[in-house]
Amino acid sequence: MRFDIKPYHMMMAITVIPLLWLMSGIYIVNLQERVVVFVFGKLTSVAEPGLHWNVPSPLGKVVRVRTEEIKRVEIGFRSEGSDIGGTALKKESLMLTEGANIIEIQMSVQYKVSDPVKFLFGVADTGRELRDRGLYETVRDVAEAALREVVGKNAIDTILTTGKAEIQQEIHTLMQKTLDTYGAGIEISLVQLQDVHPPDEVRESFRDVNNAEEDKNRLIREAEGYYNSVIPEARGEAAQINARAESYYSQKTKGSEGEAARFEKQLTEYHKAPDVTKKRLYIEAMEDVLSGMDKVIVDEHLAKSVSPVLPLYPPQPRRAPVEEKK
Repeated sequence: MRFDIKPYHMMMAITVIPLLWLMSGIYIVNLQERVVVFVFGKLTSVAEPGLHWNVPSPLGKVVRVRTEEIKRVEIGFRSEGSDIGGTALKKESLMLTEGANIIEIQMSVQYKVSDPVKFLFGVADTGRELRDRGLYETVRDVAEAALREVVGKNAIDTILTTGKAEIQQEIHTLMQKTLDTYGAGIEISLVQLQDVHPPDEVRESFRDVNNAEEDKNRLIREAEGYYNSVIPEARGEAAQINARAESYYSQKTKGSEGEAARFEKQLTEYHKAPDVTKKRLYIEAMEDVLSGMDKVIVDEHLAKSVSPVLPLYPPQPRRAPVEEKK
């Protein structure tokens, strides 16, 4: 059988085949990924989500990288399905803290690809499966190294109690710095310590130590409460004593100053008229001494020439003045 190829069939083939080859270069980039574009084996661009075209194979090539996919590595355990803390790995979880104490830590790290170009030409291998496995191993090794370094610089009490958030942040910073140094094109999204506890062999002893520490803190709080209740009361009493002493001091000082001023005035008057001053002081003294008796003052000159007449009736008691009724 002989096929007769007509000229217009040949023209159609020459036109359609290149057109189909060119149309095969059309591709769509999804929202969760970026596409690295190569032409003649050379990187030309990174395609954003949308419809694009590139020189078809074998002259051109596109490599898809899922940049929005969150992946996770686990240190000290391997989760089973979606449950956290499935299978514990003592070899990874046991670590030394500051002071050569042993602690068991399980940690998970979430990450994603931030730079597709660095990711492809950095630590990843050729091929999707090899690339993902190399990425996982790299992040896991960096995470374990950062965890051991940070834990080794912190005391066991800090790790178990108040320092968990700071330790997670320090591990996050150290991992990101290391991966950036490698040029991995990876962004660490989350570092979380899943389970932190002493090893099973010393857990009871550590619990006893914690109980003793709690008792110590309780006694300290009770002592501080007693101190806070007694010291202010003692300070208040001391302030009252000081206030009374200052009042007594002020009273005596002002009284003494007043007496001294009065004496100086009397001395001035004495220098002016000594006899008159003496008599006035004598009369004032007698008034104070005989304040409860009736007194009669007789001039000495008159007493020499006239016999004093004294009352023959007994003195009447003094009556209090009667207030007038309104």
